[in-house]
Amino acid sequence: MIPKSELIEMFEAIAEQTDWDMTGDMVWGYFFADDDRDKLEECSRRLVTKGYQFVEIADGDEPDDALTLQVEKIEVHTPDTLFQRNQELAALAKEIGISSYDGMDVGPVDGDDDDDFDEDDDDDEK
Repeated sequence: MIPKSELIEMFEAIAEQTDWDMTGDMVWGYFFADDDRDKLEECSRRLVTKGYQFVEIADGDEPDDALTLQVEKIEVHTPDTLFQRNQELAALAKEIGISSYDGMDVGPVDGDDDDDFDEDDDDDEK
């Protein structure tokens, strides 16, 4: 589970590094990892009924990597509400028997996929 303190830091970094209005609708991507495609499909079906949009179930980069389910939802979050959402999604993953709820990313509603915020972007360039 991502600690609330890290979510607060993420929101602060977004405010410093972007001009996004985090008080408005944003596209939130949520990720789940498991080796069992059927479990990920079950998770996706349940989330779609709750207003999430299915994006993909992707193979890992390496042959032994788990599959990754990505769903998205346009919504507004604060660190508190995002912490609550993460708890709900982790509980769903546990209920279905999925290995891991892997967290989230965020981007503007009108942006393209390359605009998603990733705190590690700076680290990748070093």
